[in-house]
Amino acid sequence: MQLGLDVDIQRLEADKLRKGKNKAEEDLDSLKTDYKKLRRSIRTSGLGKMLEQWRREIQEEKTKANQWEKKF
Repeated sequence: MQLGLDVDIQRLEADKLRKGKNKAEEDLDSLKTDYKKLRRSIRTSGLGKMLEQWRREIQEEKTKANQWEKKF
């Protein structure tokens, strides 16, 4: 009788651990997906530009503004 209860307890503990492992794997996959979406969003929005790229764009815009000021 005692042996049967021990087997049942071990089976329940194994099931609980397996469910916990599956949940952790699902959470990890979800985090990976969210991270990939965030990186793609950063890239497409331009937030991932290097400092030199930003400086170049700012300089180009200043040049355009100066050209417009000279015209008017």
